[in-house]
Amino acid sequence: RPETAQGIFINFKNVLGTSRLKLPFGIAQIGKAFRNEITPRNFIFRSREFEQMEIEYFIPPGDEEVWGPFHKKWLADAEEFLKSVGLNEELMGYDIHEGDGLAHYARACTDITFRFPFGVQELMGIAARGNFDLTSHTNGSGKTLDYFDEQTKEKFIPHVIEPSIGLDRLVLALICSAYAEDEINGEKRNYLSFHPSIAPVKVAVLPLVKNKEPLVKAARGLFDKLQRRWNVVWDQTGAIGRRYRRNDEIGVPFCVTVDFETIEDDGAVTVRDRDSTEQVRIPMDEVVPYLSKMIDGY
Repeated sequence: RPETAQGIFINFKNVLGTSRLKLPFGIAQIGKAFRNEITPRNFIFRSREFEQMEIEYFIPPGDEEVWGPFHKKWLADAEEFLKSVGLNEELMGYDIHEGDGLAHYARACTDITFRFPFGVQELMGIAARGNFDLTSHTNGSGKTLDYFDEQTKEKFIPHVIEPSIGLDRLVLALICSAYAEDEINGEKRNYLSFHPSIAPVKVAVLPLVKNKEPLVKAARGLFDKLQRRWNVVWDQTGAIGRRYRRNDEIGVPFCVTVDFETIEDDGAVTVRDRDSTEQVRIPMDEVVPYLSKMIDGY
């Protein structure tokens, strides 16, 4: 199974009949794909079993004047998506397939490439596949996979634009983009600057000390509240600076420290930003709205 796309084409008529969609529309799928690889290599970049994400975006038939704008827009949207989740734009590029490099069924195909530590490699492909797949399934099954246009009263087999990306490769590219080094107070720091939206752990809650019950109780209450919304961690052991560092290393965007002032004075906590290391005091009841805006964008 070199791709997941054929399941989409087989189910095209079912989706069309049950959802009553009109062109253009897309069907997205993620699933296992398998390759007969002789030499899997480069960590998770190339493996025999991997997660493939694909969209078949069905469009009206026609020449480049019809499919060209759709292909161009998907290419732009794909690049914008990759940048929005944290890919380093300076490491991205394009590889336009032409001549013998173009699959026999494709009208056009452009790969978005990424410069990994082991070289420039394909990350995501956006192909104009024409109507090759639906036509092949029609010929092989004897069942017509066509579309009826109510406005023109015509029946035709749609063409498709196919954005396709390996999830494992994307994760590897995100890790390569996120790795960063800097120096704080003369001490070298290694950390992962994951975009908050894709960071595996969003927040770390740190009680300043672990042996003062009112302080730990307040911190635990905040942790339980945040845990309902995001994947968060509880870290109460070691010096506060050391706890910051180890959360930086796994890419946690925000650390929330509950200290003595929280329970004895202002009822506020300290929220530390991973990348800038800047700290702000925020009232306890405003922590969730603040983090929601920083992580989710609203």
